[in-house]
Amino acid sequence: MFQSSLNYKADKKSIGFVPTMGALHKGHLSLVRKAMDQNDIVVTSIFVNPIQFNDPGDYENYPNTMEKDLALLEELGCDIVFCPSRESFYQEQPKSGFGFGNLDHVMEGANRPGHFNGVAIVVSKLFHSVLPDRAYFGLKDLQQFLVIERLNKDLGFGVEIVGCPTVREESGLAFSSRNLRLSKEGLENGLILSSTLSLVVQKILAGKRVKEVLTDARVMVAQNNNVSLEYLEIGDMVDLSPVSKFKNGSRYAVCGAIWVEDVRLIDNLIFEFP
Repeated sequence: MFQSSLNYKADKKSIGFVPTMGALHKGHLSLVRKAMDQNDIVVTSIFVNPIQFNDPGDYENYPNTMEKDLALLEELGCDIVFCPSRESFYQEQPKSGFGFGNLDHVMEGANRPGHFNGVAIVVSKLFHSVLPDRAYFGLKDLQQFLVIERLNKDLGFGVEIVGCPTVREESGLAFSSRNLRLSKEGLENGLILSSTLSLVVQKILAGKRVKEVLTDARVMVAQNNNVSLEYLEIGDMVDLSPVSKFKNGSRYAVCGAIWVEDVRLIDNLIFEFP
């Protein structure tokens, strides 16, 4: 753990924490700004966590822009940047396992086996190291956010988990570190995901049936030959259980994942049924 964290705690200063895997973009920086607004001290970590990648190629190709990242954080005024080494976190392959109920079996959980176990292990290590009062996560990774909320409750870390809205390009494309791997054409093709999610929400709020709406949306994505659809689903905001009927005043999320130019993009829209 940081010796400085203990000193800040002794001085009754609040610590805000933004965990990242680097390749920082406007979404990450919005989290840092939020943390700076709400805390005395802000720590941002940069660590590409190998055990949350179920695809070795994705890990090997993950963008590394460390020099640029450090310059951005310095310019923003972040107090501390924590960059642990792989060796310091994983002297050997972890043997511990976490389970998150339905979150392990739908959407990201179904398509990326072992991913959330790797997330839970690294977030636990980061929380133990930084000792934050609040931790900030983007809601673009909604399922990850729900997993971390559950982890925090079950293990009693006592951290306030703050979910922050997805930050988007003017086009509507959600900012993602993986966008750096896409060509201009790929970025344009990737827009099919956000536009389809938006159309799904419009139709649901207009009273259309879930099955019909999702079927039409999947067909629409499939018609784009430059994109491969992995999933497109609507779930509740507890554990993303599939939804067939909506309750007035309740919140839901339509979530999707696509492949563009061998790059996997995810996105979601959270909406309230009136």
